[in-house]
Amino acid sequence: MDRESNRFPEVHRRAPSDNVIRREIDTVTNVESAGIIQQLEEASKQPGVVARNEGDAQKALAGAAQRIEATYQLPFLAHAAMEPMNCTVRCDERECDIWVGTQAPTLTQALVAEMIGLPKEAIKIHNHLLGGGFGRRLEADGTLLAVEIARQVSGPVKVVWSREEDIQHDLYRPYYYDRLSAGLDTNGRPTAWTHRISGSSVMARYVPPLFQNGLDPDAVEAAAETPYTFPNIHVDFVRVEPPGVRTAFWRGVGATHNVFVVESFIDELAHAAKQDPLTYRKALMTNARALGVLTLAAEKSGWGTPLGPRWGRGLSVQFAFGSYLSQVAEVEVASDGSIRVHRIVCAADCGIVINPDTIAAQVEGGILFGLSAALYGAITFKNGRVQQGNFNDYRPVRMNEAPFIETHLVASAESPGGFGEAPTAAVAPAITNAIFAATGRRIRTLPIDTALPKASA
Repeated sequence: MDRESNRFPEVHRRAPSDNVIRREIDTVTNVESAGIIQQLEEASKQPGVVARNEGDAQKALAGAAQRIEATYQLPFLAHAAMEPMNCTVRCDERECDIWVGTQAPTLTQALVAEMIGLPKEAIKIHNHLLGGGFGRRLEADGTLLAVEIARQVSGPVKVVWSREEDIQHDLYRPYYYDRLSAGLDTNGRPTAWTHRISGSSVMARYVPPLFQNGLDPDAVEAAAETPYTFPNIHVDFVRVEPPGVRTAFWRGVGATHNVFVVESFIDELAHAAKQDPLTYRKALMTNARALGVLTLAAEKSGWGTPLGPRWGRGLSVQFAFGSYLSQVAEVEVASDGSIRVHRIVCAADCGIVINPDTIAAQVEGGILFGLSAALYGAITFKNGRVQQGNFNDYRPVRMNEAPFIETHLVASAESPGGFGEAPTAAVAPAITNAIFAATGRRIRTLPIDTALPKASA
């Protein structure tokens, strides 16, 4: 689809000309992961649309006592919900009944009405439990396909995607390529921070009115506003749309990648300053709620107490989705590089809490979702095809790999924040920072390559 000017997939518009079809087929069959990464890397060298600019970061970098630079990469991710895409439809010339689990029933109704030329009132959505959504069921592509099929027969039609179809025809979390620079003074404190985010814009396709002047507000979430105070900061966004690959929300988007990047780079700065990662973070915080969750997570985890050889603890803290959250991961790295996450302690301040058990359940589910992505999650392309197809090559965390998870809540009278996505974003940097503490090996690309931490640096 033309991402610049159209909101919905090709099925909602007139059929393209044969020449357009041939060009699109040629583009798709040439899609390779290496080419997409190269495209992102080259684009990241150019200035982007400014999301935040305070002070003069370039001048501060030039005058810094020490300059630190790094690039980070995060892969395409599929949703891989336990229940694959499915839909039952009964459709005739006057009305259409649809039984489906959807996160966007009103949008689905409107898209079906537009496609088949009936008024919205004639489209009845019977919404069921999702069987797993995570943003995948914000999309109506599976429903539209089922409706097209149902229009060819008399009577109800049930369409169920196989696991392979579900993974290989998903709309993926974007691939991101990030460049960061920081300047440190003689005491190791940052005098400048720059962060360039290069990747696809989900907002431009899904909610065009929120994509203004080339800036995707979701793509810069948790990057434009970090838990830390910098005297000079510059954050920008370079939109790069990979050919033939549509992107979508994935239990959050921007925060699930930006928290990993920001929290990993802050750890790099702490190491360069020869300071404890917890102490270093606290010195850069002015927000009491962020400081509160960080302090609580560190306290409950036993931060600073001894661990065995090739064990490490790692920190992360974030403000995203309207909530504050911090995690400490306790990780063991074997001599062959294999990683065992033994324990994750999570402290959260999401405002007024009605049911603490619901928060604990979201923490546990969100951490396991994010842990699967950090350890194993990656969608790759070769000759225009997705190379993964089932849980053997797009692995979730298995039961015997699940860590012990603790949840601690900060009592708060603040307005409630969002929470279903927050724990997913914080887990990857906590784990990779723990790997660095255990082995001295820094992880800047996900999923974690176990060849990197095989031996201590």
